Amino acid sequence: MSWNPTLDPHCPTGNQVDAIDTVIIPRARDLGGFEVRRALPAPRRQMVGPFIFFDQMGPAEFLPTKGLDVRPHPHIGLATISYLYRGRMHHRDSLGTDAWIEPGAVNWMVAGHGITHSERTDDTTQMEPMPFFGIHTKGAGF
Repeated sequence: MSWNPTLDPHCPTGNQVDAIDTVIIPRARDLGGFEVRRALPAPRRQMVGPFIFFDQMGPAEFLPTKGLDVRPHPHIGLATISYLYRGRMHHRDSLGTDAWIEPGAVNWMVAGHGITHSERTDDTTQMEPMPFFGIHTKGAGF
């Protein structure tokens, strides 16, 4: 199934469409050689449950000497969850957390009154091509 239902030959048509509440086509954003598709918020759906943001990271393949470089940025009053299907990334934050996120691992960060964090790949990770794919959510009330 494609991430874009208009490209999917199995997308419901006719009477089957009534079973679908809302189709959200994520907006793609390039973060410098790395594409993130943001499904939430969307004009017709601002949030789902506690999730305010829902991003699909990749799929992508980082070539040697290239990688993920999300510079330090703040979050206040949100919780974030990162989950990887492929690849790995290094999470650091102002609470002192210094951890690698790998496929199948969950990184849960509760920002409370404020946290600055970054996600990156290091020089060792960037020596070989690396497939990368995951999800990143931000929400309240976790």
